[in-house]
Amino acid sequence: MTIRPTGLAAAFALLCLQLGAAAAERVVAVGGSVTETVFALGAGDRLVARDTTSTWPPDAEALPDVGYVRRLSPEGVLSVAPDLILAEEGAGPPETVDLLAAAEIPFVTIPDATDAEGVARKVEAVGAALGLDDRAAALAAAIRADMRAIRERSEDIGEPARVLFLLSAEGGRLMASGSGTAAESMIRLAGGENAVTGFEGYKPLTDEAVLAAAPDVVLMMEGRAGHGGAGVLSHPALAATPAGRDGRLVEMDGLYLLGFGPRTAEAVADLHAALYPNES
Repeated sequence: MTIRPTGLAAAFALLCLQLGAAAAERVVAVGGSVTETVFALGAGDRLVARDTTSTWPPDAEALPDVGYVRRLSPEGVLSVAPDLILAEEGAGPPETVDLLAAAEIPFVTIPDATDAEGVARKVEAVGAALGLDDRAAALAAAIRADMRAIRERSEDIGEPARVLFLLSAEGGRLMASGSGTAAESMIRLAGGENAVTGFEGYKPLTDEAVLAAAPDVVLMMEGRAGHGGAGVLSHPALAATPAGRDGRLVEMDGLYLLGFGPRTAEAVADLHAALYPNES
């Protein structure tokens, strides 16, 4: 059985599944945010496997790995005899999902989200699939409250920090986030402004584009800046920007920053604090 919930249909489908979800004791979680949420709801002991992107909490890494979220191994999934599969939207490939459906293993797709309300609903969807609605409701309420508090603090900012998110800087080639990305969503949630909006997704930037972006801060995932950050900020174009001149590089764990799981409010608060260190 494959369920791909959206909107009101999601609530109904998950409610139907919930009738048997309480008995699901062998769960495979696919996607870092889904796995985090299962643990955050106190159901980590029900997991029998996870995918490669599920690296938090540390206990998750002790579980069998069934492959990358978009390149799942059907044999790996079936080998742990799950009675429920919870997967982030986009998990696959489609032929693997079809094979698992043919095996009549309940497969619930948790809708993706890159905003505060979407994250809360993601938690509620996982909770519904596990029969843990009350716990999920409490966690979702806490996420909504924390995100609201950060948004209120951001409203008092006179001039938002211009933030350039770099996916990589290997060989001096700067791969940056444009519009419509998870990185842009995090920057906005933290009260910043995406420094590059002339394209969607991720693309390499020319030196002229870097100078035109004039970022106040460069944001990267940990381990991608090189040489303690000196490598990327010494890039000739970046060095001439406000971020380069002031040495403002922020590095954060990739799953923490872009996972949009139950730690999202913490990640947004940490990014906000890094963007506005002098905020009273």
